[in-house]
Amino acid sequence: MRTPCLALAALMLAACSGPAAPVPDAVAAAPVTVITGGTIYTGNPDQPTVEAVVFGADGRILATVPPGSADWSEDEVNLIDLEGAVMFPGFTDSHIHLRGVGEREMTLNLEGTGSIAELVTRLETEISGKPPGSVVFGRGWIETGWPEGRMPDAADLDALGADHKIILVRADGHAMVVNSATLAAAGITVDTTDPEGGRIERDTHGAPDGLLIDNAMALVAPLVSAPDADGLKTALETGAKVYAARGWTGVHNMSVAPEEVPLMAELDAQGRLPIRLYNALDADGFDIAAGRQMETDTITNRTVKIYMDGALGSRGALLIAPYSDRPDTSGLALMEPDDLTAIMARADAAGVQLAIHAIGDLANRRILEAVEEGGYDAAHRWRIEHAQVFATEDLMRAANAGLIASMQPSHAIGDLFFAPARLGMDRLAGAYAWKTLLDNGTVIAGGSDAPVEVGSPQIEFYAAVARKSLKGESGEGWHPEQALSRQQALTLFTSAPAFASFQEDDLGTIEPGKRADFTVFDRDLMTVPEAEILAAKPLMTFVGGDIVWRAAD
Repeated sequence: MRTPCLALAALMLAACSGPAAPVPDAVAAAPVTVITGGTIYTGNPDQPTVEAVVFGADGRILATVPPGSADWSEDEVNLIDLEGAVMFPGFTDSHIHLRGVGEREMTLNLEGTGSIAELVTRLETEISGKPPGSVVFGRGWIETGWPEGRMPDAADLDALGADHKIILVRADGHAMVVNSATLAAAGITVDTTDPEGGRIERDTHGAPDGLLIDNAMALVAPLVSAPDADGLKTALETGAKVYAARGWTGVHNMSVAPEEVPLMAELDAQGRLPIRLYNALDADGFDIAAGRQMETDTITNRTVKIYMDGALGSRGALLIAPYSDRPDTSGLALMEPDDLTAIMARADAAGVQLAIHAIGDLANRRILEAVEEGGYDAAHRWRIEHAQVFATEDLMRAANAGLIASMQPSHAIGDLFFAPARLGMDRLAGAYAWKTLLDNGTVIAGGSDAPVEVGSPQIEFYAAVARKSLKGESGEGWHPEQALSRQQALTLFTSAPAFASFQEDDLGTIEPGKRADFTVFDRDLMTVPEAEILAAKPLMTFVGGDIVWRAAD
């Protein structure tokens, strides 16, 4: 990086602060980097694109061109030529589980499994050579589109024998299937009662069939060895590096265990976390969030994540009326209204942001009722994580309550293969209703929920604007009118996450004074045909002016 001349530094400061601004010696001597040579989207509606961006050694943007002048020579600046690539404000995933993303890379990944038969075949390969009695743990299966038309059960896994305890978590993290050896080891029998907030699925004789929903999964948790500190650090670092390589500059990291927080600070101090982390802690980490403990220049701890219900696919989402395809259940309440009222009061007093998991229409309604009754306003920036299904009459209430909807577009293009069966056609009018929520004035922060989903910015952007499957499919009940414009989709992953994390003064758009966080793709997501969005490749990821990842030539 070269040292610029005094005249260039003065020009850049003037473009940022106005012609009368003084030029301190420290600014005059600071190295300056210029990025140009491609299409640069700012996310600023008053100036959607610029020719160049200039930032200083402190990682903050000094100027854009225009309105600044491109009056420099290559020997005066550190010049980065985009060579025709396309740069955006840094993409932020507003809902992921970073540790889970890392663990997905390190354990049996069942993502993409196409049938129960394939699941068994993959397991057979995995357990080959493992000593008898060992635990085989995997994650990522989802039965949508499987020819068997059902979830796997213990009988399917028992075909592999009884020498291993097999535990396989569904992609959404709200259900698992285990074999009979695992049920026996965990002491789950016909007489075991369902835990609060959980369900043990059973066969026609009342015996456990191997499927455990939400809090029932905890019954087998003691069989899985908890990772030690080194294992947690490896998972966190792995997840962060995977995300940097996908073009994400930051994440809102959900369901963070308190023991992870000091490890993140340690990793950051060692330069091993290349992206920004905005952590939402589990409820037992409330004091960490309240005290803003162990924060760094790229790690923020101010939010607590709580759960109202489970997931739609495993019929744990809490509904006002029973499931259309299982009239015997309306889902699971993981938090009762009185408990929600209590934690809202505590968060209000402590200045803690709440991120509240809610998928079903009753779960979302209970949040609205609690916010309205408590008189909490938009200044709290409390969030509904997922916000998937609303009664149509409640959609405007979300905007009036000032709640942020933290939504994952890829959920819709996957869930809508089974959501009509779960909900029936009428309730789909209030499901994945991005456009209606935006039109009502609700802020939507876009995310992926990885490792539930892949965690690809291209997939999420495509899902938001196409509202079709990755193969271009649609169907009855998909409500194509809820698809978003390209500009709205860009907002979902840039300025909206910044607002949802109280960081709009620093992040979300490319403007003077903000941090130099940028995502560079090989093609223009704003203009290419819908299907071509999925083919886009990340080229560079900038965080605070540093290139934290760059594609191989």
